[in-house]
Amino acid sequence: MTSSIGSTVLGYPRIGPRRELVRAWEHYRAGELGESELRAVARELRARTWRELAASGLDSVPGNTFSFHDHVLDTAAMVGAIPDRYRELGLGTLDTYAAMAEGTGPTPPLATRRWFDTAYHHLVPEVGPDTEFALADRAVVRDFLEATKLGVPTRPVILGPVTFLLLADPAPGAPAGFRPLDRMADLLPVYARVLRELCAGGAEWVQFDEPAFTADRSDEDLEALATAYRALGELDGRPSVLVAGHAGDLGEALGVLAASPIEGIAVDLVSDPSTVDTLGGTSGLSGKTLVAGVVDGRNVWRTDLDTALATAATLLGSARELAVGTSCSLLHVPYDVDAESTLDPEIASWLAFAVQKVREVVTLGRALTVGPDTVAEALADARQAAATRTRSPRVRDHRVRARLSALRPEHIRRPAYAVRARAQGTHGIGGPVPDSPVPDSPVPGEVGSTDMVGFVAEHLDGFVTTEHGWVQSHGAGCVRPPIVFGDVARPAPFTVDRAVRAQRRTDRPVKGVLVGPVTVLTCSFVRDDQPRAETAAQIALALRDEVRDLEAAGVRVIQVDEPALRDPLPVRGAARRDHLCWAVESFRLATSGVADSTRIHTHLRAAEFGHIADVIDAVVRLEADVTSVDAAPAHLEALDDLGAAGVAHPVAPGVYDIHSPRLPPTDELTGRLAEAIDSVPVGRLWVRPGHGAPARGSADTGDALRDAVSGPREVRRSVS
Repeated sequence: MTSSIGSTVLGYPRIGPRRELVRAWEHYRAGELGESELRAVARELRARTWRELAASGLDSVPGNTFSFHDHVLDTAAMVGAIPDRYRELGLGTLDTYAAMAEGTGPTPPLATRRWFDTAYHHLVPEVGPDTEFALADRAVVRDFLEATKLGVPTRPVILGPVTFLLLADPAPGAPAGFRPLDRMADLLPVYARVLRELCAGGAEWVQFDEPAFTADRSDEDLEALATAYRALGELDGRPSVLVAGHAGDLGEALGVLAASPIEGIAVDLVSDPSTVDTLGGTSGLSGKTLVAGVVDGRNVWRTDLDTALATAATLLGSARELAVGTSCSLLHVPYDVDAESTLDPEIASWLAFAVQKVREVVTLGRALTVGPDTVAEALADARQAAATRTRSPRVRDHRVRARLSALRPEHIRRPAYAVRARAQGTHGIGGPVPDSPVPDSPVPGEVGSTDMVGFVAEHLDGFVTTEHGWVQSHGAGCVRPPIVFGDVARPAPFTVDRAVRAQRRTDRPVKGVLVGPVTVLTCSFVRDDQPRAETAAQIALALRDEVRDLEAAGVRVIQVDEPALRDPLPVRGAARRDHLCWAVESFRLATSGVADSTRIHTHLRAAEFGHIADVIDAVVRLEADVTSVDAAPAHLEALDDLGAAGVAHPVAPGVYDIHSPRLPPTDELTGRLAEAIDSVPVGRLWVRPGHGAPARGSADTGDALRDAVSGPREVRRSVS
């Protein structure tokens, strides 16, 4: 008889409430902490997490949600997908793992890629025809036994085999046309062995995450999913299997999983509430456990418990067991609202971080199984918080809404680039001036803020920031996303004074630097009471005021960066066009209120273009005067894409990575520029670093920029 799951969450934050693991990892990598001490910190953090989740009242506690760096990398280590270049370093197990994550000496790390449509970035495995799969790391089994010894039975959580292969890149040297998915038959025995070892250890359930199937997938991918879970489901001596999609509609994959011999499916009912209707008509669910994800795992607002309970209740009778859970792992939210001692109490009462979301799941589980009367106080409290938020005058600003309503199409368009170019003059490698890129002014506000987005948010109405609201963005990298709680407005200029002071110190043009509206939106927790497009427009209007004030103060070069333009791109194609439409309009709203002679720059993350035609088209429609893309080698493919799209304005490829301690020599820079000329005419090619330089010392940065100036001079001589 399959045991029940009851109330559960699909995953949990892993960095520690005060980033204990991150700090320990950094000390270890700096040689200031030994491996045994690092593992002791990790062991204590795991134990604390398991005990707290068990004490919360959850019926099923997720295990193996811990990671030193990244769960995708952990899966590669588990199945032995370690490229030879890392094996050949001759390092210990943990240091080999660290080299794959962060690089070591001349060996760079694995590539990183955005985790679907979130702000989290994962390591990209490499799988080739000769990759030897084996159960090389039993961390998932060890963690389960460790929790069991503490008296906490857990449900191990593992990245599913199909998503693992779909996330992987072909290993260097793989033949043309090879897909890592071609190795499915060789990978499944490793997963089968993990299942059997967990079963032997006493595990009742194992959760496999297959988020790749919340995106558009081919028939071949769906057949691979069916093959995988038919094979794993037919194993003898295994635990019950729960497959979770995470943050999105499973689409056709739902029917595939329902027809397989697995015991449970977890579905997201937050991203698209209409999924409830699909579930009612899906055959095969009646004999399974269905985990209804009615608590949002990706945003920080309290759940409308009445609505969530009603949604879950409609599914009663559609499955063998109806469980209540989160829409995805709580990896994407901070730990605990109660830790925020300086947060406005009214706004804090509207929020739920991981600790509070666990309580919401427990409340809903009890209401569903025992009855709403048993949790009447919690339901009433949630109802009161929702009403207070709706009525609060701090949420809506009628002046902002009136300004947006008054906008007309002509307010968000600039003249054709040819007209703007005549007003701006020519600048580029082939042009008469300048000998160097337009110099950046000191990026305002990064001192004292977590990042530029945090700096902008601190100066806009409608945002709040936190003290301890850290979330993992990649590996040891963490951010504190601001929270958009109301209509956004700019009460006063916040970069103008600094730009003016910088301009007084030089006779060269100083560049004002801002973060664009889509990136501010993407790097924040946003409102759930209005469409994202409306919030983006409000942010854009606030930035438009800052851009116009910079221009009025004499700043004639203004950079509005959109490195996260593609990050929130929906994973299903039908929603992409709408997203890109409002993303482009919000950028143009922020930047179109200036004179033709004012040059608008933007910076994009080239590696995220992904050769998606509508993304490239959106980049063209931004109507920037100069578009820069990040550091080599990613920029070369992006330049080809932009060139093929007929970009008429200057393009600035990043010729070196300012974050790397390595300073490429001048001949390397000139070589990269020579390659770039193949895609961008010399008269429209600018030069810049791959990123800004807030974390680098002034001496290193100065040396690098001098090399970046001498490189263009060499190329000019060679083409003149």
